[in-house]
Amino acid sequence: MNLLTNRVFQVILFTDVIQQSAIWIRNIALLFFVMELTDNNPIYVSLLTVIEYAPIFLFSFIGGTLADRWNPKKTMIIGDLASAISILIIIGFVSNGNWQVIFLATLVSSIVSQISQPSSLIIFKRHIPEQMVASAMGIIQSLQALFLIIGPIIGTLIYSWFGLTASLVSITIAFFISSIVLMFLPQENKEQEQTSSSFINEIKEGVQYVKNSKNLMIIAATFLFIGLGIGIVQPLDIFLVVERLGLEKENIQWLYTLAGIGMLLGSVLAVFIGDKLNAERVIVGGLCFLSFSLIIEVSSVWFVLTAFMNFMTGFILATWQTTLRMVVIKLIDEQFLGRANGILTPLFIGGMLIGSAVAGPMVTYTSLIFTYFTAASIIFIAAMISTKLSLQSLSTSELTNTNELPHVSVE
Repeated sequence: MNLLTNRVFQVILFTDVIQQSAIWIRNIALLFFVMELTDNNPIYVSLLTVIEYAPIFLFSFIGGTLADRWNPKKTMIIGDLASAISILIIIGFVSNGNWQVIFLATLVSSIVSQISQPSSLIIFKRHIPEQMVASAMGIIQSLQALFLIIGPIIGTLIYSWFGLTASLVSITIAFFISSIVLMFLPQENKEQEQTSSSFINEIKEGVQYVKNSKNLMIIAATFLFIGLGIGIVQPLDIFLVVERLGLEKENIQWLYTLAGIGMLLGSVLAVFIGDKLNAERVIVGGLCFLSFSLIIEVSSVWFVLTAFMNFMTGFILATWQTTLRMVVIKLIDEQFLGRANGILTPLFIGGMLIGSAVAGPMVTYTSLIFTYFTAASIIFIAAMISTKLSLQSLSTSELTNTNELPHVSVE
């Protein structure tokens, strides 16, 4: 079967385009609106980031458990409808001058995504043939990389030309359209047969499932260290431009653009050769390269070298992310996919939040170079942990249980 003729993949890809557009319009509109209204107050600006990431950390496991219990198609449709309706309510409040409620737009969207995203993974697990998972993940990754480049442009144009209300209305329309398109997913046979088991018991089962899998425990530890390392350097990119390169802060957009282009090309490569790559080597090698690139970037005083490393980092990480997503989908039984994903994601986000919290004091009391070298060392530790992965038997022993699960064919 050709991947692009798979009805499920067509629906997921189309709704991804719509949702990515809505997310970037939301992010840019709220950022610009808050900066204008608060005179660039960093507390309100940082609050947007906290509101976006905190629900991922707090609700990911709960959302994953609910996704395992509920019909994934209905869950995704209701999630988009809930997002659209919440934006409509927020438009009403903003029109009456209660601008602070716009933070709810980010909060509601972030909470809902913690249920709808694992539901999407479950749909993938059921309906995308195993040999096509790598290509499917590569195309999705390519789409996300593309929106890293064009998303801010779309959001800026809509907000600049039409203002906040029009931006919020366009987000509402986008989520309504997405919910309608999701109705074209095939009917699911799985209803709530698991509801006889209590919610708490299902949480315990999810934790035990991850603990019983050596590979998942290794991935969990790797995620924690990666999040910590990335969290340290993420807020400090601007200082590479200003302090190390001696350029104006606006030039950071070129580094982000090159990283986005690298991710796009890396994702396209993963579409064609992702299923032929050695997963263990890609995971370990990608992390080693990320560690090495941080050292080069902070040591560089040449824009060309820094820009090249940003491009290569985007390129390598796109392949790395696609491979890891493919491994996770293949590794986890369908009935535990939401809960397992709900355990892994908070570890990464939690590590990132901790890293971001210590980044400022670390730079203040040491130096930018020391801080980047520390982050590089942490990510190298993640690479060493990932060498313990054993994925050679992924297609047999690790998947024995999933072969016993019901799948719905898609013609």
